[in-house]
Amino acid sequence: MRPTETAYLELQQAYDYFNQHLFDNSLPNCLITLQREKRAYGYFSPERFIKRDGQKTDEIAMNPAYFAICPPEEIMQTLVHEMTHLWQFHFGKPGRRGYHNKEWAEKMESLGLMPSSTGKEDGKRTGDSMSDYIIKDSLFDQMCQSLLTSDFRISWADKYPVREKIQEAIENGTIEDISDELEVWGVEIIENEDGEIIIDMPEPVPTRHKYSCPQCAVNVWGKPTLNLVCGDCQVNFVVID
Repeated sequence: MRPTETAYLELQQAYDYFNQHLFDNSLPNCLITLQREKRAYGYFSPERFIKRDGQKTDEIAMNPAYFAICPPEEIMQTLVHEMTHLWQFHFGKPGRRGYHNKEWAEKMESLGLMPSSTGKEDGKRTGDSMSDYIIKDSLFDQMCQSLLTSDFRISWADKYPVREKIQEAIENGTIEDISDELEVWGVEIIENEDGEIIIDMPEPVPTRHKYSCPQCAVNVWGKPTLNLVCGDCQVNFVVID
């Protein structure tokens, strides 16, 4: 099977599975995409796509840069998190853009995912930036484990996973929990001669840089080899990103 078919059919399979077992098949179809949004595991965008005949559909975006460094349960958590936003858009009353309100939190908890601003028990249940954690033996926990013990898998991941996530696991002492999974994707965790744990993984090659004038602070983006001069200030741009 071709990579595009594999990657998207697996996500569609997971969507259909959780729609059936958590939402009683009440959710409409949506368009699932892969997006590398910084610091976001995924997002929901209502009626983001439109067909030529005027039909609209929602978007659930998943970030493949987390696929190689998160346990499959967490990838499924993200999917259901966004599916709950979709549920609320069609059947509830969403808060202002980006806000996770009480209705959303209660629906999440009923499914078996506890909303938390920290991703842990000490977090707030509502807010702008929200994570969640699995409630042990909950409906989601049971259904997710059943899915993951079948033939289902996430076959493709970005080969440049989010380095900050790996570093966080090293600092928290939980890197061994995901080291085996990381090796599957070609990321090695190595202890050097000084006893320091380091990450051995490829670095992405930038396709463009951000340039800024040091005097007027105007910014432009372009390929890494550009030599730019500000027409107003007559000074060279500097690379800042």
